[in-house]
Amino acid sequence: MKSLVRIGAIVLAVVVVAAAIGYASLLRPDIPYAALEGKYGGGAPRFMDLPGGLHIHYRDQGNPAGPPVVMVHGFSASIHAWEPWVAHLGHDYRIVTLDLPGHGLTRAPAGYQPNTTVFADIVDQVAQRLKLGRYVVVGNSMGGAVAWKVVVRHPDAVRGLVLVDAAGWPEEKRAHGDGPLVFKVLGSALGRLMIRGIDTRSMAADGLKDAYIDPALVTPALVDRYVELSRAPGHRDILLAIVTGHPGQETRATFRTIHTPTLVMHGMEDRLIPFTDGQAFAAAIPGARLVAYPGVGHVPMEQIPDRSAADLKTFLDSLANAPVPSA
Repeated sequence: MKSLVRIGAIVLAVVVVAAAIGYASLLRPDIPYAALEGKYGGGAPRFMDLPGGLHIHYRDQGNPAGPPVVMVHGFSASIHAWEPWVAHLGHDYRIVTLDLPGHGLTRAPAGYQPNTTVFADIVDQVAQRLKLGRYVVVGNSMGGAVAWKVVVRHPDAVRGLVLVDAAGWPEEKRAHGDGPLVFKVLGSALGRLMIRGIDTRSMAADGLKDAYIDPALVTPALVDRYVELSRAPGHRDILLAIVTGHPGQETRATFRTIHTPTLVMHGMEDRLIPFTDGQAFAAAIPGARLVAYPGVGHVPMEQIPDRSAADLKTFLDSLANAPVPSA
């Protein structure tokens, strides 16, 4: 009996050591900002320092004399998500994109506490620093929640609102067990502890396939960009803090107070934020128009850039041709 116990203890020790070695082999260090800027900065990255130790990465592209449009990316994404629309709309519009704290090439101080309300104020600060005047704010996914909060908090600064598969509809609570594996892991305290420093490439690839629907769009370069930018110093802590943060207290009544012209764009096959949320936004915001995309997932601006950019341009042109109300 003692020999069996001893053998069992040895086997258990071997398993524990093997698991520890396996986990250690998955650990990945931070990637220095200098290396990331060289690869993803686009040749001449622009930065803006804001209060609180923020070093915001942004791009100011398109027609400098055109009506200004500010675009806000989703969770774990970056300014690169908007490049297809910049290419389509830049001839007529001035397009500003930025990386939120914890994303892309933007730097934030240690211990930074993120939430979409703070992000909304950052978006407006960038717009004011660039002297954009009244601007249209566009947001995808988490950036959609940021965009409508910009309108709620700074209504006089915004001329139009565009929600692209937007997050933040307040009356639908979905379990973390829904959706891609990476969100299931993030929904668990143990999962967040385990994922903090390891190689997430496989989970990121699966999550991107759920977002993009078409697996051909999820190239190795795309997965590299998401994974590598998430390993910028401090980014993983901020991303985890976003997941564990408390949602706002907005209700359906919040959206009835929005009187900014609004376009809601939503993929009907979105596996991350259901199409019913897009319908709810459009129904709650007075005068909002809904554009639905059959067979399209979470990122219409990348999955169907031609069609979605044309729909956006129609909306933007209608604003450009309308008289500007006094603030």
